[in-house]
Amino acid sequence: MKNESLKTQFAPAERYPIKEIKSQFKILNNNKLLANLIDSVSQMLVILNPKRQIVFTNKFFRNFLDIEDEKSIFGSRIGEALNCIHANNATGGCGTTEFCSKCGAVKAILESQKGLQSTKECRISISDSDALDLRVTATPFLYDETEYTIFVINDISHEKRRQTLERFFFHDVLNSAGGISGLSGIMKDIKDPDEIAEISQMINRSAENLIEEIQSQRQLSAAERGDLDLNITESSSLTQLKYIAELYSKHETTNGKIIKIDQTAEDFLFKTDMVLFRRIVGNMLKNALEATYVGSTVTLSSGKNQNQFNFSVHNNSYIDHSIQLQLFKRSFSTKGIGRGIGTYSMKLLGEKYLNGKVWFESNKEKGTTFFLAL
Repeated sequence: MKNESLKTQFAPAERYPIKEIKSQFKILNNNKLLANLIDSVSQMLVILNPKRQIVFTNKFFRNFLDIEDEKSIFGSRIGEALNCIHANNATGGCGTTEFCSKCGAVKAILESQKGLQSTKECRISISDSDALDLRVTATPFLYDETEYTIFVINDISHEKRRQTLERFFFHDVLNSAGGISGLSGIMKDIKDPDEIAEISQMINRSAENLIEEIQSQRQLSAAERGDLDLNITESSSLTQLKYIAELYSKHETTNGKIIKIDQTAEDFLFKTDMVLFRRIVGNMLKNALEATYVGSTVTLSSGKNQNQFNFSVHNNSYIDHSIQLQLFKRSFSTKGIGRGIGTYSMKLLGEKYLNGKVWFESNKEKGTTFFLAL
């Protein structure tokens, strides 16, 4: 297949042949001052040719990839070298899929090729449940009449996790604590026993939500560290769905909305970590409720196919295509910066720990359904 025939949904797909890559490397490497300067930089640094292919790297980037011979990645693009799961989705490789249109790394490189230095953040998914959070800077570099890009990479994964944790506590936890404080503050002025009982219940529900949010974040942190221990038990599908439906029937996101279990839902015994299972399906339900209008219905269902157990949560709302492309990313959220934990944790817990599969389908005719298969 000729390069010209390669299709793309975003950046150009064409590449230089390996012979040309080796020639570009030789020209750059012959400049010992340049080569030594690049290796002295205490950040990951890569030089890309006009086709976004790697032609030169420094030791920090090679150490990050755990490779000794940089020639093993000559001609690759950044996403391919970092094992981005989308890099092999199209014959054109990194930069040519619809997912790449949301990638800060590709965008920064394309902007540098227009003569501008560009710094962006990006999230490169290296598996269904793991990703790299990076801050990249692409700088145009003209050398020997060829327009290269100097591409500097900083791993900010720990920084992004810390920011998410901080914003989580500032937003959700303080909101819940503030609600409890406000309700308890007015309680002393109320004389009606029925009204006191009602506010007491509201305080209790707010406290339960607060505990749930803290436990959710602690569980997610343990899962990301690989420290989460499983407790496998057996239960029936309908018992668990009814438990989740009852739990969220009192949740603030349910106000004016209907939760029901599909009449065709099958009842069967299955074994898994029930706490994690309820966390995953509960997040699916919570997200569906948040996306649903007052008066609408969210439906839970279950089914068995040979040795596979399937669970689903459906609502009538449609997820915009641009949002679908980013939905399972840790830091992505339609509810504000730092709040993209729910869908990300579904993937992490459901696939990495329960060895299942988590996905969704969304269209304007049928709405949106999230699935968990165990």
